[in-house]
Amino acid sequence: MDLGTFGIYTFDFERQPAALMRESAQELEELGWRSVWFPETGGGREAFSQAGFLLASTERLHVANSIARVTERTAMATHGASALLTEAYPGRYTLGLGIGGGRPGVKPLAVMAEYLDELDAFENPTPRILASYGPKMLEMARDRAVGVQAYHVNTTFTAQAREILGPDPFLSVEHAVLFEPNPDKARAIARQHMHTYLTTPFNVAKFRRLGYSEDDIAGGGSDRIIDDLVFWGDAHVIVKKLHAHLDAGADHVAVQVIGIEPGQSAMPFWRVLGDALLPKNG
Repeated sequence: MDLGTFGIYTFDFERQPAALMRESAQELEELGWRSVWFPETGGGREAFSQAGFLLASTERLHVANSIARVTERTAMATHGASALLTEAYPGRYTLGLGIGGGRPGVKPLAVMAEYLDELDAFENPTPRILASYGPKMLEMARDRAVGVQAYHVNTTFTAQAREILGPDPFLSVEHAVLFEPNPDKARAIARQHMHTYLTTPFNVAKFRRLGYSEDDIAGGGSDRIIDDLVFWGDAHVIVKKLHAHLDAGADHVAVQVIGIEPGQSAMPFWRVLGDALLPKNG
């Protein structure tokens, strides 16, 4: 998978008009970004339609579902859509699968295993990566996928995941960044961003596995957990911290810019990050 060492992770495309989404994707390509990751929120655009639009709007950009929710569609629908995108845009599409949040009565391991069984029953199933956090799901990704994409994790997770996966599977991690050098202001904005994640049981369980205490998670999050999960500061500081994931064993880091005013685009910050992170030849 030729996604580059660093890519873009964004919710922007959930909200942008189609024309602006096309323009944004084309500018990212011109800036030298090689990959874009986007979520399926359940209340926004459908995962495969959005991926197809972004692929059709660009010539080289690699587009990754992060993730397409397995609870939103049948395995047949996922196979058909992903197979078409893979054929139509060779080497430019990555199928990312995940549960998409905690759901009462849903056992993630069992649901994912059954879904993968159904996908594998089709001829030439599309290679996939899995959203994986706990040891058992990481082992499933190692054994039944080409790799992992993880959201809101620290460098400890990256090192642990690489140990479980071994040297060969692809390991991508998302990380939030905030261009704000003032600690108090940065942490206030970061806490707003992290509120949902620090108050939902499945995310809390993930953070507890990563070594954070109840005190770290409660009350909007301790400085420790906020600083670990949102890299804030100027471009130099942010870039240095992002490289720590590579040192811990990641193949790829998908960078999510937060702190954007409603109705505004992260493009100015993507330009700055592109200058700092991308090879000079694009």
